[in-house]
Amino acid sequence: MPRPKQRTPEMRERVLHAAVATLSADGVAGFTTRRVAEEARTSTPAVYELFGDKGGLVREVFFEGFRLLRRRFDVLDDTDDPRRDLIRLIGVFRSFIGENPVLAEVMFSRPFADFDPGPEEAAAGGAVRELVVHHVRRCLRAGILTGDATDIAHVLVALAQGLAAQETAGWLGTSAASVNRRWALGVDAALAGLTPGRR
Repeated sequence: MPRPKQRTPEMRERVLHAAVATLSADGVAGFTTRRVAEEARTSTPAVYELFGDKGGLVREVFFEGFRLLRRRFDVLDDTDDPRRDLIRLIGVFRSFIGENPVLAEVMFSRPFADFDPGPEEAAAGGAVRELVVHHVRRCLRAGILTGDATDIAHVLVALAQGLAAQETAGWLGTSAASVNRRWALGVDAALAGLTPGRR
């Protein structure tokens, strides 16, 4: 009698959640399909049946990371202060990376040799970046910032990634006050340099 197929949506979701949890707990070096299968209470062949290989599993973890980040962004409502809204968005990005440093590494640093991002992966990151572009455009329309919205969004995302990486590594300060102060300094300096009349 043939082995029953494992490709059920429930099993797939369980394995994906287990993969994210394993990555957070064991890091990149400890991330194996066998370990994920154990965490999901299934077999390694079942994981392969669902995702093809380890690269396919990492690919889905990559997409899941951007889905989780997008959900956090989506709960933010626009207010009548575009600059503050943009800073709040950067703050959410900071919190996400701080709470999910290894997942963020998969999303932004490509630590797995057997995962080669393609156009779909670039689109996933682009969809999140578009939310930053939206907030930048609001600032441009309000006359708070000047420049190209896409260029500014790229720079702000890169700034936030860099600051978050430094914070995660413990290089941004030895106290919450010093870390917060340096975050504020970096973001404020970037936005001040983009205000009309300052360029």
